[in-house]
Amino acid sequence: MNVPDSTVVLERQLLLQLGDRLKRLRKAQGLGTVEMAKRAGISRTTLSSVESGDPGPSIGTYLRVMSVLGISGELALLAGDALQPGPPGTAAARSKRARPVVQVTVSTDDTRHQVQDLQSLALHEEAIRLARLEPEFLHQAQSTLDRWLASGNSRSMGLWQEWQEILRGAKWRKVLGRTRRAQELRQASPLTAVLPAQVRQGVLDQVGKLRKGVVLGDSGAQTPT
Repeated sequence: MNVPDSTVVLERQLLLQLGDRLKRLRKAQGLGTVEMAKRAGISRTTLSSVESGDPGPSIGTYLRVMSVLGISGELALLAGDALQPGPPGTAAARSKRARPVVQVTVSTDDTRHQVQDLQSLALHEEAIRLARLEPEFLHQAQSTLDRWLASGNSRSMGLWQEWQEILRGAKWRKVLGRTRRAQELRQASPLTAVLPAQVRQGVLDQVGKLRKGVVLGDSGAQTPT
C-alpha cells in the first residue's frame, strides 16, 4: 500500500488559503456571487468551488477569478523568469545581481476546527484515490457501510444512506466540499474507517508538520559561474 505523497496536505492547504483569500477580496470589493460569476464568465457553482479551494476547477478558472479581482499579476510573476535563475549562457545567468528572496511559511489555522477540517479533507482525498485504484478497498468500505446500516437505528442513518449512493455512483465531490453537509458526511464516513494505518499515519504526519509551519522558497543565492 503506497503512502500519500509528501505534498498532498500542503497542496490542499494552499488551495484552501487561496480560496479563502479570493472570497475575502470579492467581499472587500463589494461584489456579490452573481456579479462575480458573470464577470469571470463562470457559473455560481464553479465560483463556489473556487472560493472553497476545490482542486476541481482548472487553473484557467482560478486565473479568471484572480483577473477580475485585480491580482492576476501575482500569477504572472510566478510564471515569469523574475523569480528563477536564467538559462545557462544568458545575460540573466551572468548577472551579479542577487535574485529576489522569496520565502513563504505555510501553516494551518491555530483553531482546532480548521486543523480537523484539513485533516478530514486530506484523509478522504487519499481514501478516494485508493477507491479509484483498488476495487478491494472500495469493497471493504461498502461492507463496512452495510454492517452499519444493518445495526439498526442511529442518528447517522440518513448520512449512511447517502453514503450508499456516493459509493455506488462514485459521487466523490459530495464529500470533498467545505459545506456543512460535506463535513457531516465525512464524519460518518466508511472510507476512513477502512483506510490503511500506513496511509492514515502519513496524512497525520503531514498535518503535524504543517501545524508547525512549512517554509517554501529559496534564499535567492546565485550559483557561481
